[in-house]
Amino acid sequence: MDLTTLAAHLGLDLLAVALLTFAVFYPRHHRRELVPAYLALNVALFSVVAALSEARGGGLALGFGLFGVLSIVRLRSDAVRHQEVAYYFTTLVLGLLCGLPGLSLPSAAGLAAVLLLVMYVADHPRLYARDRRAVVTLDAVYREEDALRAELERRVGQPLGWTVHEVDFVRDLMVLEVRFRQPELTEGSRSFTRSTSRSTRTTSGPAARLSKEPA
Repeated sequence: MDLTTLAAHLGLDLLAVALLTFAVFYPRHHRRELVPAYLALNVALFSVVAALSEARGGGLALGFGLFGVLSIVRLRSDAVRHQEVAYYFTTLVLGLLCGLPGLSLPSAAGLAAVLLLVMYVADHPRLYARDRRAVVTLDAVYREEDALRAELERRVGQPLGWTVHEVDFVRDLMVLEVRFRQPELTEGSRSFTRSTSRSTRTTSGPAARLSKEPA
């Protein structure tokens, strides 16, 4: 790959990852600490692919090099949500597409545009805007599914499904991960639902503690 072609591919890569990071990801998630991670990962992968393409051995060196680079990437599920993992892999693929020497610039630009469009639509705030996921702790053990469903609907909204993580008969509590659809909200209560992590507790009847985030 000559310098002119390399510069063109690098410019395409920087433009694509900048659009993904600053036009799509950050305005929606506001995770400033992930911005340098996405940019550095993308440019690093582009550099590795471009360098290995010049190495003797060609495709074999490129394949083993990419395997080594990708094997050191670690994503901790307790710190990164599923949406952010999708952005991680998109930045990886953008760097790979733009750095491949055998892929023409128009083809790389077209594939990058498809990736950006898919992420823009798939992570749009209006897509399933009322669906949420929460870890709920109930100060009661419900043996009947109908009773549990009614209690969850009273607490959080229409339950779409749940997974029981813990049942404690000694302390009389249940811990569940609930996927639910929020009811229509009044203007005064919107500030509560915009929080990505919030807890509540009531004193009358079985109490529920919530830790919410988008589904």
